[in-house]
Amino acid sequence: MASLNTTQNLNDSTSIKESDKRFFALIGLATILSVLCAPYPNVARWVGFGFAAYAAVANDSIQTLGTFLASNKKRPWYVLWGFAAGIFLLTMTYSWMNYGGDVSYGRLASKGFDSAPMAFTGMQVAAPIILVVLTRLKMPVSTTLLLLTSFASEMSAVSKVIVKSLSGYVLAFVLAFALWFALQKVFAKWFEKPMHRGWIGFQWITTGVLWSVWLQQDAANIAVYLPRSLSGLEFIAFAGTVVVGLGWIFKNGGEKIQEVVEEKNNVTDIRAATIIDLLYAIILFYFKIHSKIPMSTTWVFLGLLAGRELAISIQSKGGFGVRTPGQAVQMLTKDAGMATIGLVISLIVAYLVNGGF
Repeated sequence: MASLNTTQNLNDSTSIKESDKRFFALIGLATILSVLCAPYPNVARWVGFGFAAYAAVANDSIQTLGTFLASNKKRPWYVLWGFAAGIFLLTMTYSWMNYGGDVSYGRLASKGFDSAPMAFTGMQVAAPIILVVLTRLKMPVSTTLLLLTSFASEMSAVSKVIVKSLSGYVLAFVLAFALWFALQKVFAKWFEKPMHRGWIGFQWITTGVLWSVWLQQDAANIAVYLPRSLSGLEFIAFAGTVVVGLGWIFKNGGEKIQEVVEEKNNVTDIRAATIIDLLYAIILFYFKIHSKIPMSTTWVFLGLLAGRELAISIQSKGGFGVRTPGQAVQMLTKDAGMATIGLVISLIVAYLVNGGF
């Protein structure tokens, strides 16, 4: 038996190494392609967009779809994909038709992002590749800060995005902590009882609303490469690329960043996942109507999970299967630290691309 286990471990290790080799080979090829196509704007914008679409979906969409994936693992991936793709198409079509061909809901109309790039550097095209690598390392990096800042024409635009993002973290942390601190014992007793089937429908509705509101904030991250007004064919190319990327992510169970969600307490329970998503949707909707300045939804999501996790640990006092407050703080510090590393990298990329502004 020990021999069999050893053989299995060796096979798993070999498989991981082969996977890493393929991954970094593709990263190398993508980087070379970025440099080669940069002098040709009409090619570079679509290559960069393609990289950004995959990177953003793999990293950021897990904020909104992560709990949905975690609590619906028994359902066929293509059913979940069809649901998410349908919401995406409806949301983006509405923006395209009502904002003069703009798919960002006016987010790119704010000062510093209002003009489509007419020339590209290799680093701008390759910026999403950095995000893909960080995602592979399970870093919950802000797509907004990494991609949008590469195209900011003014430093003030970057600082506004950062301020709004950090305020989102604080607000989400406070609201989540207050809600779970006040109701955690009620939730615990509630979740011990058999789940009413109505929760399934409620979760799908909540997820659909959250996914749509999130897209209204974050579509700007990938549309930043493209003209601010898309033609019909350009819109089809835009939507088709993202739908295919979503299919890949759903088929693979959410990629590496999904583990950031699944390590949190009780997110696989549909009722808990629905409450998380509902609060997240409310917070994002507030910021949507508050201002058109782009923001990092990653920081909002991390703040929400952080407040919830800390409140659960305090109220449960480190009970069976629940982290102690000290362990919760350690986990939340790790998540925030990873996101901060991503922020620093984003600012470095923005500085280099824009020549120090």
